Amino acid sequence: MTIAHLVTHSGGFHADELLSSVVLTGLFPRAELKRSRDPRWLAPAADRIIFDVGGDYDAARQIFDHHQRPSPLRDDGQPLSSFGLIWAHYGRAYLEALGVPAAGLEEIHSAFDTRFVLPIDLLDNGAIDPGVAGPLSVLTLPALVESLKPVFDDPSPTADDDAFLRALPIARSFVEAFIANLAAKGRAEGMALDAIARAGTSPILELPMGMPYRAALEKAGADHLLFVVMPRGDDWTLNGIKLSDDTFDQRADLPADWAGLTDAALEAATGVKGAKFCHNARFIAVADSREAILKMAEVAVKAVRG
Repeated sequence: MTIAHLVTHSGGFHADELLSSVVLTGLFPRAELKRSRDPRWLAPAADRIIFDVGGDYDAARQIFDHHQRPSPLRDDGQPLSSFGLIWAHYGRAYLEALGVPAAGLEEIHSAFDTRFVLPIDLLDNGAIDPGVAGPLSVLTLPALVESLKPVFDDPSPTADDDAFLRALPIARSFVEAFIANLAAKGRAEGMALDAIARAGTSPILELPMGMPYRAALEKAGADHLLFVVMPRGDDWTLNGIKLSDDTFDQRADLPADWAGLTDAALEAATGVKGAKFCHNARFIAVADSREAILKMAEVAVKAVRG
């Protein structure tokens, strides 16, 4: 039977049922989103999905609550919210509906679960303190969702429902952008792996455009690479490779005598016509052509190797 109703509780709302609604309304766009605590709506039926309310978790009857005891847990014992339950059962279909290619679907489903869904699950169940984010705790997605609730003295009888419906497209934009970025990182990894293969034993990696490439370096075990070149607008850049995402230290710095120089001064220091800029911290340099940036990269490699 066609899903005609998506049912969650009325009143105040939290990130878990709001984000569950993003997934379900994306997957069943013609279904009515119903916020109610009326027992008639909370009775399982073939034409409805009930979530974050109802006192039961039974996927066969399409009811996904987590407030009952015992509450549902992940395989590793961590608690699930309605969002985690909905993602586990409908996330793959939602990704397909968004056009995620089958080849990367499982990896994206898992990555989104770990990085986006799990924190919502933990916070909603009180398994982590929002204060772990420190001064940024008021800017986390769950906190921002809370800020979209109506103020306490809003006299409208539909204030909660109206606020929920205003919050839904905002939440949707974050979910879809996060998934799009995961998919893009997968595409970038494939392109970077191809570029690494083309580089062979060279210490210089040339990429066709700016893109994430650290995952590809790690997957390929390309420890011999020292610098990356890529186009940026009308120019080309020469970049150092950070040792990890947690540090500014690099496998190799650009030459010390390039630091902070521009235009003619940098051309003189590098011996390369077309050199335009080198950052004072020596992690990026710019030239006006591919030929010029590759020459600068060769000079930088020689400086590192002495």
